[in-house]
Amino acid sequence: MSISSSTRPARKPSPGWVIFALAIGAFAIGTTEFATMSLLPYFARDLGVDAPTAGHAISAYALGVVVGAPVLTVLGARVARRTLLVWLMGAFAVFNALCAWAPSFESLLVLRFLSGLPHGAYFGVAALMAVSLVPLKQRNQAVGRMFLGLTIATIVGVPLANWLGQAAGWRWGFVLVAAAGLLTAVMVALLAPLTPASSGASPLRELDALKRGQVWLTLAVGAVGFGGMFAVYTYLADILVEVTEVSPATVPLVLGLFGVGMTVGSLVVPRFADRAQLPTAMGLLVWSAIATGLFTFTAYNVWTISLTVFLIGIGGSLGTVLQTRLMDVARNAQGLAAALNHSAFNLANALGPFLGGLAISHGLGWTSTGWVGSLLALGGLALLMVSVRIERQAAASTPASGRTR
Repeated sequence: MSISSSTRPARKPSPGWVIFALAIGAFAIGTTEFATMSLLPYFARDLGVDAPTAGHAISAYALGVVVGAPVLTVLGARVARRTLLVWLMGAFAVFNALCAWAPSFESLLVLRFLSGLPHGAYFGVAALMAVSLVPLKQRNQAVGRMFLGLTIATIVGVPLANWLGQAAGWRWGFVLVAAAGLLTAVMVALLAPLTPASSGASPLRELDALKRGQVWLTLAVGAVGFGGMFAVYTYLADILVEVTEVSPATVPLVLGLFGVGMTVGSLVVPRFADRAQLPTAMGLLVWSAIATGLFTFTAYNVWTISLTVFLIGIGGSLGTVLQTRLMDVARNAQGLAAALNHSAFNLANALGPFLGGLAISHGLGWTSTGWVGSLLALGGLALLMVSVRIERQAAASTPASGRTR
């Protein structure tokens, strides 16, 4: 006797395909975040503004990320994750498509801000969906595979968008991003499981994350510790030309090694983090402090600076570990905490270049950014050690208080 289609059990979505769909969204976000920097000369000339003014479009996107991450996550607390992800990626695709038709720099500025709003919320909700599909001991690996889209964007998406910008005009770079965002929305709608929001989910419960000191400490680790990486990466192209004295054609190849390092880190590091999360995070911060410190000495030779840039890129896998750390310490308010990780990431993207620029402008030289990066990584390590100490003290006092009852 055949089983009717109405009584046949629904096929369980393949975790691998769902995470792949989520990774395409990460690819789209990574491409628009980093490629806009390489497209800046083209839209600045086309829209009639100078380079410093055009840079405000990058700042507008970062501001959108910082604002949108908490606001959209809180507002979407009661929405099923699949539905929320589809809406977030749909909005991301629409706003990037509109960037491609921006008639003026002022309109581009507004649209870049709007494009940034879904960024942090998407990554936060996507991380929660990814870990819900795998056993507890594979959480970091699931988040790492989703983040692969972001790291591959630095290797493939950014050069492709830049090539499109040169060959067909800067607007086509945004069309590429919009197409990837639309593809993500469709794939998530087709492949991801439709599970309702967790019991008791509400905006107020998500806001409870802001009451937890461990959430703020972990965010501070990201904002400071990641700043070290950006202190070096932001000025890397200038250093390659001014200090290493390579040809302009070599610069993209060395920059690509940073993305390769991040990709390798996203593949390898989560396996260690699933076994020992906090020691892995500490090890990565020490790694970053050493790698950025070495940069000061290796910047004078193309081979040594290339190896150092690759090593610095591996340290970028800290984002995966902090993502799961935030989900742990936030307890029932995981969505907001996970989304805020990307607000912290963008604060690092502001702090690192600012301090690195100060060192250069005060006559310490281009390579002083390496020392700035090392100090910021050590600052992140110090904050993480404070976080761990407080956590252990709280854990030690819990049994004692239980015995006095």
